Amino acid sequence: MLKVGLLGAGRIAGVHAKAISEHPGSELVAVSDYFFEAAEKLAKQYGCAARTTDQILGDPSIDAVLIATSTDTHSDLIEAACAAGKAVLCEKPVDLSLARARACHAAVARSDRPVMIGFNRRFDPNFGALQAALVAGEIGKAELLSITSFDPAPPPISYIKVSGGIFRDMMIHDFDVATFLLQEAPVSVSATGSSIVDPDIGAAGDFDTAVVTLRYENGRIAVIKNSRRAVYGYDQRVEVLGSSGMLQAQNVLENTVVKSTAAGVSGAKPTYFFLERYMAAYAAEWAAFVDAVADGRSVPVSLDDGVLALTLAEAATRSAQSGGPVLLKEV
Repeated sequence: MLKVGLLGAGRIAGVHAKAISEHPGSELVAVSDYFFEAAEKLAKQYGCAARTTDQILGDPSIDAVLIATSTDTHSDLIEAACAAGKAVLCEKPVDLSLARARACHAAVARSDRPVMIGFNRRFDPNFGALQAALVAGEIGKAELLSITSFDPAPPPISYIKVSGGIFRDMMIHDFDVATFLLQEAPVSVSATGSSIVDPDIGAAGDFDTAVVTLRYENGRIAVIKNSRRAVYGYDQRVEVLGSSGMLQAQNVLENTVVKSTAAGVSGAKPTYFFLERYMAAYAAEWAAFVDAVADGRSVPVSLDDGVLALTLAEAATRSAQSGGPVLLKEV
């Protein structure tokens, strides 16, 4: 039984607490948070202890920690947890700073502790089935990848100001999905962005609408589209055009009922947000982490993957600012 400490007690920590508690191979034993009252509330919900982070890291009976704190604490906590002998699953991104993330990677490389980064979309059953079909060669050689990721509504401006920007905060998931599907890093990144959903987002120095083109050494192209507003729901689609066909992962809908009348044909909207859309993916992500730690295998989403996704986000940020493509090797 893997004994787990949860660092963080916010909304995403609640999702992880559920996954940890429901898995037969793990036990949530403690929760910490900067706001100790939040830790106490979540701990009470799951019948475990509220402790400080130092207490959790210093407890030799705790085998692993899941880091779901603010992004600016991730690298420090990854290093501290590894130094304390814990296995680690850390929410994305590794850090807001690419230099700090690379330093964290170098520090952790000297440890034998497994560190997994929480890119949960790799564990979505629809994206997983698409990736399996792609690897099996069912559409020949992949040539053009298109990823659509639209949120139903923008977050508060207070969040935007500390998020690190749309490429580090939102599109970083899609950068990782592109790597997951195409199994290589691009050679160049071209990005453009604007603020047309909410001018306050632009005033805060960020974009709410962005498109990125990734170009690969063998000529393949990936296009990623992000928006902070899709009034019809959480739009999450992937399409791969190959040499002998196409693979598509469509939206998960609120229900599968389709109404057909003389007036037309209509169906349900996509699920509203990530809690509905990706709950199964979070559970599968945790299960994969538990299995890897128990079996002594490599984790399926490594710190290397986390640093690569952040490198792509940095390249996209520079490209959007400069108006030209950025070579990945120069980032």
